[in-house]
Amino acid sequence: MTQRKRSRSIRNAAIVGVSTALLGVTAPVTASAAGGSTTDALTWSACEGTGLDPRQECATLDVPMDYADPDGPRIEMAVSRIPAEKPDARRGALLLIAGGPGGSSLNDPSGKGQKLPQEVRDTHDLIGFAPRGLAPSTPADCGLEYGDLATSRLRPWPAPDGSVDGNMTTARRMADACARNGGELIKHLSTANEARDIDRLRAALGERRISAWGVSYGTYVGSVYAQLFPHRTDRIVLDSVDNPDPALVNRAWLAAHERGVEDTFPHFAAWASKPGNPDRLADRAADVRPLFLRLAARLDREPIPWPGANPEELNGNVLRQTMLDSFAAPGRYPTLARLMRAAAEGTVPPAPQAPPEAVLQNVAAVGAGVLCNDVAWPKGAAGYEKDVAESRAKYPLTAGMPRNAMLCAAWPYPPREAPVRITDRGPSNVLLVQNERDVNTPLAGALRMREALGRRAVMVTVDSTGHDSYLANGTACGDATVSRFLATGQRPGSDVYCD
Repeated sequence: MTQRKRSRSIRNAAIVGVSTALLGVTAPVTASAAGGSTTDALTWSACEGTGLDPRQECATLDVPMDYADPDGPRIEMAVSRIPAEKPDARRGALLLIAGGPGGSSLNDPSGKGQKLPQEVRDTHDLIGFAPRGLAPSTPADCGLEYGDLATSRLRPWPAPDGSVDGNMTTARRMADACARNGGELIKHLSTANEARDIDRLRAALGERRISAWGVSYGTYVGSVYAQLFPHRTDRIVLDSVDNPDPALVNRAWLAAHERGVEDTFPHFAAWASKPGNPDRLADRAADVRPLFLRLAARLDREPIPWPGANPEELNGNVLRQTMLDSFAAPGRYPTLARLMRAAAEGTVPPAPQAPPEAVLQNVAAVGAGVLCNDVAWPKGAAGYEKDVAESRAKYPLTAGMPRNAMLCAAWPYPPREAPVRITDRGPSNVLLVQNERDVNTPLAGALRMREALGRRAVMVTVDSTGHDSYLANGTACGDATVSRFLATGQRPGSDVYCD
């Protein structure tokens, strides 16, 4: 079965509520003036899905599966747009790059794109896409065991005693499944290839240059694109910024959680001890941390059955994973607090509702392919054991997970190319925006990106808590600075701090 046929056969089952191209004929956009690689034109038509802006259009772009063999097999890339609201004032296209790996911006022109200031929506087409491997683009699938789809397995936590033996066994099982079921496509999922796909999209849109708003992992995608195609960029916003360390790449992102939790926990503790808070956990902020550590240790020893959850028990690592998830935004703090209160009483809340298994399989496969293909991970257990022990001693809240072995420790395919090194070579048209307290992309990593980009970038540091800063968990000062840049191209003359 070809990759294209496989995509069409499962796309409706794999993604619920995600828009996809419909058959229809509208005037195609040619790429004759776009420069760069030769691509097919885009034929725009109505999108499937609910809750979409009626102006959003969808199309499909064919791209090479292997850019080293551009005349070889092709895969599909699902794309979307809402055209600029004032065609006479149109400047170009603004690409919305989602986080992940495994996130899609296909519906973002109808969603977060509508939060952009009117001046930006007037002058820019808003462009979304499903990255390679993610349905309704040609999808990847590892066929993992259901238990391995649990977040606490995909982002694996050591055993309560710190052992990584079970993680190594799980890594081998999951990597074997990806090798067995992932086909040729799983070998070609990478950040560099996503950047190349973006340039094919730029050309198909008929744009000589493209602007972008990348969030979280999307900041790494955006920076890699700006490195590979510097003179194809217009205004680039990197929001909640990944560490671009070329020696570690995604290993540095995983390790960053230990710092991100430490940065964020005091903010949670202050909230969880505030008088009048219905989810209050303690009278003093200083008591919340030892309470969490005691509760996690007790659940390590005595898990509570949790029917319908994955895994079907509330153990210490599930509590720790809930902490990570809840720290992404202060609005999620009640989820962690309520789980802690229930666990303290020996009970559990209703099991959280999970996405359809087909969606989890697809997202897990894309995440695995990108994380493991971008950079080689150590294969032996000894190095992970040493790193986990050091992390557990220094950062007990995260119990060694950030330096643990993911399935990449058993990945059977060596990287096809070296990681892209982000440098200061290229136009000075990048604006970074970063919250001070961000559990997923902490400030320390963002400063590494700022250093790598050098004169190309200006950074806005925001006195705020949560992941995703611009128009989400940031401040009015930070939002105004980014909006001004997207609307006018004006950046601060130097790095600024928004309190």
